[in-house]
Amino acid sequence: MTKIILPTSMEGKTVLIAGAAGFVPSTLAEHYLNLGAKVIGLDNFITGSQSNIDLLSKNKNFEFHKTNVYEALPDFKNQKIDYIMSMASPASPIDFAIIPIEIMRVNSEGTLKLLELAREKGARFLEASTSEVYGDPEIHPQTEDYVGHVNPIGPRSCYDESKRFAEAMTMSFHHKYKVDTRIVRIFNTYGPRMRPNDGRVIPNFITQAMSGADLTVYGDGTQTRSFCYSTDLVAAIHNVLMSDDVTPFNCGNPDEYTMLETAELIIKILGSKSKIKHLPLPKDDPKRRRPNIGKLQAVSDYAPLVKFEDGIRATAEYFKSL
Repeated sequence: MTKIILPTSMEGKTVLIAGAAGFVPSTLAEHYLNLGAKVIGLDNFITGSQSNIDLLSKNKNFEFHKTNVYEALPDFKNQKIDYIMSMASPASPIDFAIIPIEIMRVNSEGTLKLLELAREKGARFLEASTSEVYGDPEIHPQTEDYVGHVNPIGPRSCYDESKRFAEAMTMSFHHKYKVDTRIVRIFNTYGPRMRPNDGRVIPNFITQAMSGADLTVYGDGTQTRSFCYSTDLVAAIHNVLMSDDVTPFNCGNPDEYTMLETAELIIKILGSKSKIKHLPLPKDDPKRRRPNIGKLQAVSDYAPLVKFEDGIRATAEYFKSL
């Protein structure tokens, strides 16, 4: 596999990011704006934040269109687009229960529309998939050749299965139409610009600890996650986008914590007086989640840089500022 060479500048390039109002896509958009690219953001604000778009709009190279990508894309007839990043799907367990149909449609019809645009423009396409394609994994840590253990009718299936479909659609466009595609499988990510009420473990624990409320740990707390700070994830995604490999790459931080350890660490880092309360474990909640990132590290200089305690403090400061 060829070693990835990262460009020092992306001036003259145009990057389209679907879901640009979300916390990871907006951080990614900022990354490309800082490299000198023009960035076109798309979002319908179903879960994204207007404040993220307001921040990006301070850069003259940012252009925004409010649109639902599974219904219609803006007219880009005379617009050169070099890269298209499919990042529009809500990803919180809370969203799975409230907007399951919308999640399935954005990962199927929305992915199709973005792939068709990539084919039309000759653009490189990146599908932001997820570690959820592995389901409740039977191997640990998870490698890219593992095909998963997913419940197709469970409470998480709207997301798990539609992301698996999006990967299949991406590879089908590559094989049939020779579209230049990339796939990233994103593991648990946190950082500023997240919604405090996102429903994922880090914002839950931080908001509970900041208010002095009990931290809610599901089950006995021995289930694990691996947490990646948002700027580290952006670095991983950028490496994959610039690679020459069309097969999936795990993107995340392999540092693994039990939920109980995570709760205790956040209480300590934030100096909180909160206690820990145990609640029943949700159905199909993965017992262990940790990426093997050896494939990406074999072809790049990627390594997570942000320490957990520093990332937690930065995220807490962001929540305080809201």
